[in-house]
Amino acid sequence: MENATLITFIIYLVGMLGIGLFFYRMTSNLSDYVLGGRRLGGSVAALSAGASDMSSWLLLGLPGYAYVAGMEAIWICVGLSVGAYLNWQFVAKRLRQYTEVAGDAITIPSYIENRFHDQTKLLRVISAIVILVFFAFYTSAGLVGGALLFESSFGLSYTNALIIGAVVIISYTFLGGFLAVSWTDFFQGILMFLALVIVPVVAISHLGGWQETVNAVGNVDPAHLDVFANVTTLSIISLVAWGLGYFGQPHIITRFMAVSSVKEIPKARFIGMTWMVIALFGAIFTGFAGIAYFAGSGAPIAAGAEETVFILFTQILFDPWVAGFLLAAILSAIMSTIDSQLLVSSSALAEDFYKSIFRRNASETELVWVGRFGVLLIAVIATLLALNPENTVLDLVGYAWAGFGAAFGPVIILSLFWKRMTRNGALAGMIIGGAVVIIWSRIQGGWFDLYEIVPGFLLSLIAIIIVSLLDKEPSKEIQAEFESVESQK
Repeated sequence: MENATLITFIIYLVGMLGIGLFFYRMTSNLSDYVLGGRRLGGSVAALSAGASDMSSWLLLGLPGYAYVAGMEAIWICVGLSVGAYLNWQFVAKRLRQYTEVAGDAITIPSYIENRFHDQTKLLRVISAIVILVFFAFYTSAGLVGGALLFESSFGLSYTNALIIGAVVIISYTFLGGFLAVSWTDFFQGILMFLALVIVPVVAISHLGGWQETVNAVGNVDPAHLDVFANVTTLSIISLVAWGLGYFGQPHIITRFMAVSSVKEIPKARFIGMTWMVIALFGAIFTGFAGIAYFAGSGAPIAAGAEETVFILFTQILFDPWVAGFLLAAILSAIMSTIDSQLLVSSSALAEDFYKSIFRRNASETELVWVGRFGVLLIAVIATLLALNPENTVLDLVGYAWAGFGAAFGPVIILSLFWKRMTRNGALAGMIIGGAVVIIWSRIQGGWFDLYEIVPGFLLSLIAIIIVSLLDKEPSKEIQAEFESVESQK
């Protein structure tokens, strides 16, 4: 099996590199490199946003969670689906319009600075630091996941597997920038979608159909069939609250900024949400079928290895060639998130540090190359952090989503819809949201078991409102910009 699987992996990786080389010729300035020149079509924007969002947890973590907890896993899917829909419905169009009005901002830090006419550079620098710090660790965790996949599939050493995965991802992001990332994410999103439809359908069919699967799961543990079993009100709120994170994820909302026209957004929303809901439930049904297939047959997956349920199904139920492409879907999920994180980080380095602070008159070509070497630098740091999986901060991934959601989410939402919001309000919300998440996540017991995004998001929201109301009103120029966006409804 290893030879067939390896060949399919090589075909897949060569294809991703080919996309990077193709878009290298279409990248002439910094806007092209970090935002694709704002010419992304609706379908590409939708699937690239979804693929960069989900990462490997969609094919490994979520099926593993469903294998352990059963239908309880639906709650996190409800929260994510609602959050993503609201993000597409209310934030996408407005952010696309406002970033163009606010000095044609091409990064989230530059939008926040331009929105409030912040001459001190404080908003831009703080938001860029948040992005760089969180994404360096977030990326290292993703590289660990890719290395473990290569290691388990081909018997490579951990270090060699890590280096191979890192080189491929760095190469096409370095070369093609945003368009390469978006188009690779588009194809990776299709592959992930197909895998999450094919695997559960074949597994459930192999078990004799849906009713037989349900009966087998019920025989293992009836609680697995009950969405309310083993959950408290606090845990349901925590799971659903994952949806709050969408409003502040830089690697997702930059897709809104890059859409060619606001007319593309309804189509993108429909495609993106259809993809997401089917993929999420495909992941749950994969884990659910795993309960019946493995635990129901008296051969449960070993404790601590539950997240391999998708991989085990591909090895057991499919031809080696098909299995190779299904395993490539896992790599797709990992790569599609890491490349987006690298690109957002490099754009923060080039646009928000280098150009803004050090070289305001830097040429477009110079900035593109700073962005490219930013990808290289950040990826090298992330790879060094990942060299020893025992030393990586995988726990940070859990609150990185919350950190971005709480630090940026309320700022983005209110900046788009509240004219009275001020620069100091944005600063207070960003700092308090991020700080609450970090502090809350380090305390356990009672109310502190609540997912940290809930208090972080709410306190950030409150801080923005209070500080803005105590502050003097925004200038006439800022209010005029807001009204010009408002008139575009």
